[in-house]
Amino acid sequence: MQTTRQWQTDAIGPQANLKIGEVRIPEVSGAMIRVRTQAVSLNFRDRLVLESGMGLPLQFPFVPASDMAGVVDAVGPDVTRFKPGDRVISTFSPDWIDGRGPGTARNPHYQTRGGFYSGVLSEHTVLSEEWFSLAPKTLDAAEASTLPCAGLTAWFALIECGKLKAGDKVLVQGTGGVALFGLQFAKAHGAKVFITSGSSEKLERASALGADHLINRYAGDWVEQLHQLTGDYGADHVLEIVGGPHLGQALKAVAVNGRISVIGVFEGFEVSAPVAPLLLKAPVVQGITVGHRRALEDLVRAVDQIGLKPVIDRRYSFEKLPQAFDHLYRGPFGKVVIEF
Repeated sequence: MQTTRQWQTDAIGPQANLKIGEVRIPEVSGAMIRVRTQAVSLNFRDRLVLESGMGLPLQFPFVPASDMAGVVDAVGPDVTRFKPGDRVISTFSPDWIDGRGPGTARNPHYQTRGGFYSGVLSEHTVLSEEWFSLAPKTLDAAEASTLPCAGLTAWFALIECGKLKAGDKVLVQGTGGVALFGLQFAKAHGAKVFITSGSSEKLERASALGADHLINRYAGDWVEQLHQLTGDYGADHVLEIVGGPHLGQALKAVAVNGRISVIGVFEGFEVSAPVAPLLLKAPVVQGITVGHRRALEDLVRAVDQIGLKPVIDRRYSFEKLPQAFDHLYRGPFGKVVIEF
């Protein structure tokens, strides 16, 4: 009987007791593939799930995290999309292949990896081939593992939904994974990027990635700084990563008929904003729940075509997951990755 190691917890809460456990590897049958995990990237959402459960029906022992890259080492007889040796990445929402998202008005869909479904912090997984996509040829496993959630979220907001074009003005908040992907995608499409941060050191690093204008939140009202930099035009696209009442600031920053992509929940799950700029500017305000598999496949092709390299702040070994989460809590520049 083959077994595999995985990080797991038996309960949620601020002190969730993560430990390494050992479980049996299921048999590979039908349209299932067995994947040997090479890297897992962490997201702020992983912290939220471990601390609060986010109202999800978690199954214990629970395996966290949603984003991985690995190698197929066995396939079932009905598999058609992959073969042994293929390099793959996970999909965040396995049931969302393309088009309109699953779910209903009464029950919106949130059946994702590392939540409703078990996560990816396991040395091996056996799942349907539909739950994976081919990895980019030009990235190593750690880099590829950053695409399924953070990379796809920024891509879905700016490219799939936002139809970003050259010359657009893009406001990026902070220097986490989604923010830096947004910066990189915007620059690759010829847009002007305005980035906010409370750290001068991180702003300088963002400048090295191509950010056109650096806005320090502690150097005065950042919306006023944006208005001055754009001649009162504002931003065509706002990646609203903070959440809560900060949506009101995004509405002040957005251009007339611009777009706000609501992504983050750092300041809470209830958003609020004044109605006047919403009515007078008439922007599109769209919630982004990562994206579907077809968009992930588009992103993979784009990464290979333009030679984009995801920003990884630090890589940790499998055994160092607690230290990696500590790093995530401190606010990394880009992504934190576990290598197997």
